[in-house]
Parts: sequence; C-alpha cells; structure tokens
Amino acid sequence: MTATTRPSGETSGMMLTETQRAEIEEMRAASRPTLRPSVPALEEILYEPLPVLDHGFVRVIDYMGDDAAIVQAARVSYGRGTKQVRDDAGLINYLMRNWHTSPFEMCEIKLHVKLPIFVARQWIRHRTANVNEYSARYSILDREFYVPEPEQLAAQSTTNRQGRGDALAGAEAGRVLEMLRSDAEHAYASYQELLNETTDGERIDQSRQGLARELARMNLTLSYYTQWYWKTDLHNLMHFLRLRADSHAQYEIRAYAEVMIHVLERWTPLAAAAFRNYRLGGAQLSEQGLEIVRRMLAGEQVSRQDVGMSAGEWRELMATLGRA
Repeated sequence: MTATTRPSGETSGMMLTETQRAEIEEMRAASRPTLRPSVPALEEILYEPLPVLDHGFVRVIDYMGDDAAIVQAARVSYGRGTKQVRDDAGLINYLMRNWHTSPFEMCEIKLHVKLPIFVARQWIRHRTANVNEYSARYSILDREFYVPEPEQLAAQSTTNRQGRGDALAGAEAGRVLEMLRSDAEHAYASYQELLNETTDGERIDQSRQGLARELARMNLTLSYYTQWYWKTDLHNLMHFLRLRADSHAQYEIRAYAEVMIHVLERWTPLAAAAFRNYRLGGAQLSEQGLEIVRRMLAGEQVSRQDVGMSAGEWRELMATLGRA
C-alpha cells in the first residue's frame, strides 16, 4: 500500500498523490473478461476511494458473489434457473429473519481502509476478518492526523461511561481543537527528529543515526492515520455494520460503517434491504419483554415494578415501543 503525504492543515478530505491516482486509473481501465458473476453497481466504484472523516477512505479492492450466490448456496443449486427476483428476495428475507447465516458467508469482500489509529483499535475487536495493516516498523507514517469537526467535540456523558454528552462551544471548543492539532504536530516533529529521516527515506542530519522506526513511532498520538486491507464475508460484514452503524456507536467508526452500508447496497441490494429491515430497523425482545408487549396489547396497564424489570432494560423496551 502506498501512503500519501500532505500537510495536516489540509482538511478537504482524503487527497491522493498523482502516483496513487494513476495506479487507480490503470486498474479501472484494465479489462478482465470473466465467467464469474459480477455486480455492475459495485464495479462502478471498484478501486475508487470513498472519503470518510478528514483524511480517511474506504476502497473496494475485490469481491466474490452477489445476491444470487446467497440464494444458490441456500438451495445448493447449480444456477439461476427460471426464478424471479421476488423469489430471491423472499428467500433472502426468510434467511435474514430466521438467522440462517451460512448462505451469507458464501460472499466475500476485500476493502482498503484508511482510518485513525484509535478507530482501528475499536475496529480490530471484530475478529472475523483477515487484516493486513500498514507497517510502521517498515515504513514511515504520514503526517496526517484526525481533527474532529467542531460539532463533534463533546464532553463526557454523565449517563454513559463510553459515550459523549453535550457539545463544547465557543472558546472552549476552540481551545480543545488547538490542543489536538498542536499535540499531534509536536508528536510528529519529535517522530521525525527521532527517525532523522524524511518520508522519502532521506537522512535529515547526515552526522547522526536515527532511532529505529519501530521505536520512533511510540510517541505518536492515536489520531494519526493507519491503513489496512480488510477481507471478510457478508455475514460478518453485516454483523460489524449492525453494531457500528448503530446510533450508540462512536461517531468516527459509525462514519465508516455508513459508507460501507452504501457499498453493501451496491453489492447485494436484496441482502442489504433485508439487513436494513430485520437488523438495523428491527428489534429483539427478551422473553420477559415479549410477555410485557402481549399484556399491553391485551389492554393491561403494566409498570416496571409489576414485572420486576431493571430500570435500564425498561427504558430500552419503552424506547423500542415508542413509549419513552
């Protein structure tokens, strides 16, 4: 993977070098006749970087399978036959509704992702993919770091230990932004000083040795960008998206998840529609929760104390039912 170098003050989105753009155009111009099923809507964006945050992106590098592959695997059939699209949609909905996961595992996708290190540390907790990350032991990291938009600067939530509360405003927001920028800039200046090396591998001061790259990286902040190739199957991709596209997920990883949902909709539109309906837009009830709903439908007045449900679970159930 080729890294970009750009002054950190440029925040117009991810910028590619001329070499990188030429590589992408060359790949997109190449014709590769194949008997394998392909998806025209996904082919349209193949290799193209889809911007995320200030310097990040997601690129589709390769994929295998489509909606028909899910259906084929479920039926263990030899081809498309004379089925109608509505038949495929009905079967995919059934599979999604009843948590039949293995047919979705027949489709795979490989992404190239550029993301802040602290987002990568969240992302890697999903241990259901093959990952190859840019090596800062071998190469020099770019001078690119994530700075949130002012509206994303928020205080610690008073009700959620891993969430955000009210947004900062005015002078306080400006002070925090300046601190984030200056700390990251200072960390990179020290990184280059320790390396005694430019991003092109040239020695800065010919009279001294630099520190090993694997040690020099230690003081960089978690806001700096890394890159990786991430390959997973459709079932595990949707599991990732169900958690990370949720409104409770951290904004920065949610931004990546939302871009990836658009990729999913291009790749397997029938599966994506079922996913939105049954996973993103649906809800799962406990046995106790289902009994409460039945009693409410029967006209009973049910309180949390009546059923002995915890306050947190009761709030979640009432929010799900639109009674919060």
